[in-house]
Amino acid sequence: MRMRPTLSWTPTQDLPPGTTDPEPVATTLKTGGVLVLSGAGLSTESGIPDYRGDGGSLSRHTPMTYQDFTADAQARRRYWARSHLGWRTFGRARPNAGHRAVAAFERHGLLSSVITQNVDGLHQAAGSEGVVELHGSLARIVCLSCGSFSPRRELAARLEAANPGYAPVAAGINPDGDADLTDEQVGDFHVVPCTLCGGVLKPDVVFFGEAVPRRRVEHCRELVRQATAVLVLGSSLTVMSGLRFVRQAAQAEKPVLIVNLDPTRGDPHALTRVALPLGTALTAVADRLGIPVDDRTTAADPRVR
Repeated sequence: MRMRPTLSWTPTQDLPPGTTDPEPVATTLKTGGVLVLSGAGLSTESGIPDYRGDGGSLSRHTPMTYQDFTADAQARRRYWARSHLGWRTFGRARPNAGHRAVAAFERHGLLSSVITQNVDGLHQAAGSEGVVELHGSLARIVCLSCGSFSPRRELAARLEAANPGYAPVAAGINPDGDADLTDEQVGDFHVVPCTLCGGVLKPDVVFFGEAVPRRRVEHCRELVRQATAVLVLGSSLTVMSGLRFVRQAAQAEKPVLIVNLDPTRGDPHALTRVALPLGTALTAVADRLGIPVDDRTTAADPRVR
Protein backbone atom coordinates (compact mmCIF):
# COMPACT_ATOMS: atom_id res chain seq x y z
CA MET A 1 0.00 0.00 0.00
CA ARG A 2 1.37 3.42 -0.96
CA MET A 3 1.91 5.65 2.05
CA ARG A 4 1.13 9.35 1.86
CA PRO A 5 3.79 11.77 3.11
CA THR A 6 3.49 13.61 6.41
CA LEU A 7 1.60 16.82 5.66
CA SER A 8 0.42 17.97 9.07
CA TRP A 9 1.43 17.96 12.70
CA THR A 10 -0.60 18.37 15.88
CA PRO A 11 1.15 19.16 19.18
CA THR A 12 0.97 16.26 21.64
CA GLN A 13 2.03 18.41 24.58
CA ASP A 14 1.50 21.91 25.89
CA LEU A 15 4.11 24.17 24.32
CA PRO A 16 5.24 27.45 25.84
CA PRO A 17 3.82 30.53 24.12
CA GLY A 18 6.08 32.42 21.79
CA THR A 19 7.65 35.74 22.71
CA THR A 20 7.56 38.98 20.76
CA ASP A 21 11.02 39.98 21.97
CA PRO A 22 13.70 39.37 19.30
CA GLU A 23 16.56 40.14 21.70
CA PRO A 24 17.56 36.47 22.20
CA VAL A 25 18.08 36.16 18.45
CA ALA A 26 20.23 39.30 18.37
CA THR A 27 22.28 38.07 21.33
CA THR A 28 22.90 34.70 19.70
CA LEU A 29 23.86 36.22 16.36
CA LYS A 30 26.46 38.43 18.05
CA THR A 31 28.51 35.32 18.82
CA GLY A 32 28.80 34.48 15.11
CA GLY A 33 28.89 31.03 13.53
CA VAL A 34 25.08 30.71 13.51
CA LEU A 35 23.46 28.29 11.05
CA VAL A 36 20.16 29.45 9.55
CA LEU A 37 17.51 26.86 8.64
CA SER A 38 14.72 28.53 6.66
CA GLY A 39 11.30 27.38 5.56
CA ALA A 40 8.33 28.50 3.50
CA GLY A 41 7.23 31.08 6.07
CA LEU A 42 10.22 33.23 5.16
CA SER A 43 8.88 33.69 1.62
CA THR A 44 5.27 34.55 2.40
CA GLU A 45 6.06 38.27 2.40
CA SER A 46 7.30 37.83 -1.18
CA GLY A 47 3.85 36.63 -2.22
CA ILE A 48 4.59 32.89 -2.02
CA PRO A 49 2.22 31.19 0.43
CA ASP A 50 3.45 28.70 2.99
CA TYR A 51 2.12 25.20 3.51
CA ARG A 52 0.71 25.13 7.02
CA GLY A 53 0.08 28.64 8.40
CA ASP A 54 -3.22 30.47 8.32
CA GLY A 55 -4.42 30.16 4.73
CA GLY A 56 -1.56 27.78 3.95
CA SER A 57 -1.74 25.88 0.68
CA LEU A 58 -2.29 22.48 2.32
CA SER A 59 -5.79 23.61 3.26
CA ARG A 60 -6.74 23.49 -0.42
CA HIS A 61 -3.95 21.64 -2.23
CA THR A 62 -2.26 18.23 -1.94
CA PRO A 63 1.30 18.47 -3.26
CA MET A 64 2.49 16.14 -5.98
CA THR A 65 4.31 13.08 -4.64
CA TYR A 66 7.33 11.49 -6.24
CA GLN A 67 5.48 8.19 -6.51
CA ASP A 68 2.55 9.70 -8.40
CA PHE A 69 4.80 11.76 -10.67
CA THR A 70 6.96 8.84 -11.77
CA ALA A 71 4.13 6.30 -12.11
CA ASP A 72 1.36 8.24 -13.85
CA ALA A 73 1.63 10.14 -17.15
CA GLN A 74 -1.63 11.97 -16.42
CA ALA A 75 -0.27 13.08 -13.05
CA ARG A 76 2.79 14.48 -14.84
CA ARG A 77 0.53 16.30 -17.32
CA ARG A 78 -1.42 17.80 -14.43
CA TYR A 79 1.77 18.75 -12.59
CA TRP A 80 3.46 20.43 -15.56
CA ALA A 81 0.32 22.36 -16.55
CA ARG A 82 0.04 23.72 -13.04
CA SER A 83 3.76 24.29 -12.61
CA HIS A 84 4.13 26.00 -15.99
CA LEU A 85 1.41 28.46 -15.15
CA GLY A 86 2.65 28.93 -11.58
CA TRP A 87 6.20 29.62 -12.75
CA ARG A 88 5.05 32.81 -14.48
CA THR A 89 4.20 34.23 -11.06
CA PHE A 90 6.65 32.29 -8.91
CA GLY A 91 9.64 33.26 -11.05
CA ARG A 92 8.82 36.96 -10.65
CA ALA A 93 8.82 36.88 -6.84
CA ARG A 94 11.46 39.09 -5.24
CA PRO A 95 13.31 38.85 -1.90
CA ASN A 96 11.63 40.47 1.08
CA ALA A 97 13.06 42.11 4.19
CA GLY A 98 13.62 38.72 5.83
CA HIS A 99 15.77 37.43 2.98
CA ARG A 100 17.69 40.70 2.87
CA ALA A 101 18.32 40.57 6.62
CA VAL A 102 19.74 37.04 6.35
CA ALA A 103 22.03 38.21 3.53
CA ALA A 104 23.13 41.17 5.67
CA PHE A 105 23.91 38.89 8.63
CA GLU A 106 26.04 36.76 6.32
CA ARG A 107 27.90 39.78 4.91
CA HIS A 108 28.75 40.84 8.46
CA GLY A 109 30.23 37.45 9.30
CA LEU A 110 27.52 36.32 11.74
CA LEU A 111 26.40 33.17 9.88
CA SER A 112 28.24 29.95 9.18
CA SER A 113 25.79 28.88 6.46
CA VAL A 114 22.17 28.85 5.34
CA ILE A 115 20.17 25.67 4.81
CA THR A 116 16.84 26.37 3.12
CA GLN A 117 13.89 24.07 2.68
CA ASN A 118 12.58 26.49 0.06
CA VAL A 119 12.92 25.94 -3.69
CA ASP A 120 12.39 29.57 -4.72
CA GLY A 121 15.99 30.86 -4.91
CA LEU A 122 15.11 34.02 -2.98
CA HIS A 123 18.00 33.72 -0.52
CA GLN A 124 20.47 33.84 -3.41
CA ALA A 125 18.54 36.62 -5.12
CA ALA A 126 18.91 38.65 -1.91
CA GLY A 127 22.67 38.17 -1.95
CA SER A 128 23.25 35.14 0.30
CA GLU A 129 26.10 32.97 -0.93
CA GLY A 130 26.51 30.07 1.49
CA VAL A 131 23.11 28.51 0.74
CA VAL A 132 22.40 24.78 0.74
CA GLU A 133 19.12 24.05 -1.06
CA LEU A 134 17.93 21.08 0.99
CA HIS A 135 14.98 20.38 -1.29
CA GLY A 136 16.55 21.55 -4.55
CA SER A 137 15.52 24.39 -6.85
CA LEU A 138 12.64 24.99 -9.24
CA ALA A 139 15.06 26.88 -11.48
CA ARG A 140 16.69 23.60 -12.58
CA ILE A 141 15.26 20.69 -14.55
CA VAL A 142 16.59 17.13 -14.44
CA CYS A 143 15.93 14.21 -16.79
CA LEU A 144 15.00 11.06 -14.89
CA SER A 145 16.47 8.89 -17.66
CA CYS A 146 19.86 10.38 -18.57
CA GLY A 147 20.40 12.63 -15.53
CA SER A 148 21.09 15.77 -17.57
CA PHE A 149 20.28 19.20 -16.13
CA SER A 150 18.89 22.25 -17.90
CA PRO A 151 17.65 25.72 -16.88
CA ARG A 152 13.96 26.16 -16.12
CA ARG A 153 13.77 29.10 -18.52
CA GLU A 154 14.57 26.75 -21.43
CA LEU A 155 11.79 24.35 -20.47
CA ALA A 156 9.40 27.28 -19.97
CA ALA A 157 10.07 28.40 -23.55
CA ARG A 158 9.51 24.87 -24.89
CA LEU A 159 6.24 24.51 -22.98
CA GLU A 160 5.06 27.89 -24.27
CA ALA A 161 5.74 26.75 -27.82
CA ALA A 162 3.98 23.41 -27.27
CA ASN A 163 0.94 25.07 -25.64
CA PRO A 164 0.28 28.36 -27.45
CA GLY A 165 -2.28 30.55 -25.75
CA TYR A 166 -2.43 28.43 -22.62
CA ALA A 167 -3.50 30.88 -19.91
CA PRO A 168 -6.21 29.59 -17.55
CA VAL A 169 -6.95 31.65 -14.45
CA ALA A 170 -5.45 29.94 -11.40
CA ALA A 171 -7.15 29.93 -8.02
CA GLY A 172 -3.81 30.36 -6.25
CA ILE A 173 -0.07 29.69 -6.27
CA ASN A 174 1.59 27.20 -3.92
CA PRO A 175 5.03 27.05 -2.24
CA ASP A 176 6.16 24.35 -4.68
CA GLY A 177 5.39 26.59 -7.66
CA ASP A 178 2.13 24.89 -8.65
CA ALA A 179 -0.94 26.86 -9.64
CA ASP A 180 -4.33 25.60 -8.46
CA LEU A 181 -6.14 24.36 -11.58
CA THR A 182 -9.09 22.08 -12.17
CA ASP A 183 -8.80 19.02 -14.42
CA GLU A 184 -10.84 20.90 -17.00
CA GLN A 185 -8.32 23.74 -16.96
CA VAL A 186 -5.44 21.29 -17.37
CA GLY A 187 -7.18 19.89 -20.44
CA ASP A 188 -4.84 18.35 -23.00
CA PHE A 189 -1.75 20.28 -21.93
CA HIS A 190 1.26 18.99 -23.86
CA VAL A 191 4.28 17.82 -21.85
CA VAL A 192 7.67 17.89 -23.58
CA PRO A 193 10.45 15.28 -23.17
CA CYS A 194 14.19 15.58 -22.61
CA THR A 195 15.88 16.98 -25.73
CA LEU A 196 18.84 14.61 -25.30
CA CYS A 197 17.21 11.23 -24.74
CA GLY A 198 13.43 11.70 -24.84
CA GLY A 199 13.11 10.87 -21.15
CA VAL A 200 10.82 12.23 -18.45
CA LEU A 201 11.67 15.69 -17.12
CA LYS A 202 11.24 16.67 -13.48
CA PRO A 203 12.08 19.86 -11.58
CA ASP A 204 15.27 19.38 -9.58
CA VAL A 205 13.37 19.44 -6.31
CA VAL A 206 12.63 16.84 -3.65
CA PHE A 207 8.95 15.96 -3.97
CA PHE A 208 6.85 14.85 -1.01
CA GLY A 209 7.54 11.14 -0.56
CA GLU A 210 11.05 11.46 -2.02
CA ALA A 211 14.23 11.24 0.06
CA VAL A 212 16.73 14.09 0.28
CA PRO A 213 19.99 12.85 -1.29
CA ARG A 214 22.18 11.22 1.36
CA ARG A 215 25.28 13.26 0.55
CA ARG A 216 23.30 16.48 0.94
CA VAL A 217 21.96 15.35 4.31
CA GLU A 218 25.46 14.48 5.52
CA HIS A 219 26.75 17.85 4.34
CA CYS A 220 24.01 19.58 6.33
CA ARG A 221 24.79 17.47 9.39
CA GLU A 222 28.40 18.62 9.16
CA LEU A 223 27.23 22.24 8.96
CA VAL A 224 25.25 21.70 12.17
CA ARG A 225 28.35 20.23 13.83
CA GLN A 226 30.37 23.30 12.86
CA ALA A 227 27.74 25.85 13.93
CA THR A 228 27.58 27.58 17.28
CA ALA A 229 23.76 27.71 17.18
CA VAL A 230 20.82 27.02 14.87
CA LEU A 231 18.31 29.73 13.95
CA VAL A 232 15.09 28.41 12.39
CA LEU A 233 13.18 30.92 10.25
CA GLY A 234 9.64 30.32 9.07
CA SER A 235 9.43 26.53 9.30
CA SER A 236 6.90 24.43 11.19
CA LEU A 237 9.50 21.60 11.16
CA THR A 238 6.67 19.19 10.47
CA VAL A 239 8.74 16.96 8.19
CA MET A 240 11.87 15.17 9.32
CA SER A 241 14.05 16.67 6.57
CA GLY A 242 14.44 19.83 8.64
CA LEU A 243 13.55 18.63 12.14
CA ARG A 244 16.49 16.20 12.24
CA PHE A 245 18.97 19.09 12.20
CA VAL A 246 17.20 20.80 15.09
CA ARG A 247 17.29 17.56 17.06
CA GLN A 248 20.97 17.12 16.21
CA ALA A 249 21.78 20.60 17.48
CA ALA A 250 19.80 20.09 20.68
CA GLN A 251 21.49 16.75 21.36
CA ALA A 252 24.85 18.51 20.97
CA GLU A 253 23.63 21.15 23.46
CA LYS A 254 23.79 23.91 20.87
CA PRO A 255 21.25 26.72 21.19
CA VAL A 256 18.21 26.47 18.92
CA LEU A 257 16.10 29.57 18.35
CA ILE A 258 12.97 29.71 16.21
CA VAL A 259 11.23 32.63 14.54
CA ASN A 260 7.76 31.49 13.48
CA LEU A 261 4.30 32.84 14.18
CA ASP A 262 2.83 29.43 15.01
CA PRO A 263 4.10 26.64 17.30
CA THR A 264 6.48 24.21 15.61
CA ARG A 265 7.49 20.60 16.02
CA GLY A 266 10.91 21.86 17.11
CA ASP A 267 9.68 24.04 20.00
CA PRO A 268 10.54 21.44 22.69
CA HIS A 269 14.18 21.68 21.58
CA ALA A 270 14.34 25.49 21.37
CA LEU A 271 15.47 28.10 23.86
CA THR A 272 12.78 30.41 22.54
CA ARG A 273 10.32 30.94 19.72
CA VAL A 274 9.81 34.50 18.52
CA ALA A 275 6.20 34.78 17.36
CA LEU A 276 6.54 37.68 14.92
CA PRO A 277 6.35 38.04 11.13
CA LEU A 278 9.78 37.19 9.71
CA GLY A 279 10.39 40.56 8.07
CA THR A 280 9.46 42.44 11.23
CA ALA A 281 11.51 40.21 13.53
CA LEU A 282 14.67 40.08 11.42
CA THR A 283 14.62 43.79 10.64
CA ALA A 284 14.33 44.48 14.38
CA VAL A 285 17.28 42.14 15.03
CA ALA A 286 19.35 43.88 12.36
CA ASP A 287 18.53 47.27 13.93
CA ARG A 288 19.68 46.07 17.35
CA LEU A 289 22.92 44.83 15.83
CA GLY A 290 23.44 48.06 13.89
CA ILE A 291 23.39 46.21 10.57
CA PRO A 292 21.71 47.96 7.63
CA VAL A 293 19.26 45.86 5.62
CA ASP A 294 19.38 47.30 2.14
CA ASP A 295 17.42 46.45 -0.98
CA ARG A 296 20.27 44.99 -2.99
CA THR A 297 19.70 41.82 -5.01
CA THR A 298 22.21 39.83 -6.94
CA ALA A 299 22.72 40.63 -10.62
CA ALA A 300 22.35 36.96 -11.53
CA ASP A 301 19.03 35.74 -10.20
CA PRO A 302 19.42 31.92 -10.00
CA ARG A 303 15.87 31.40 -11.21
CA VAL A 304 16.50 32.90 -14.65
CA ARG A 305 19.77 31.21 -15.55
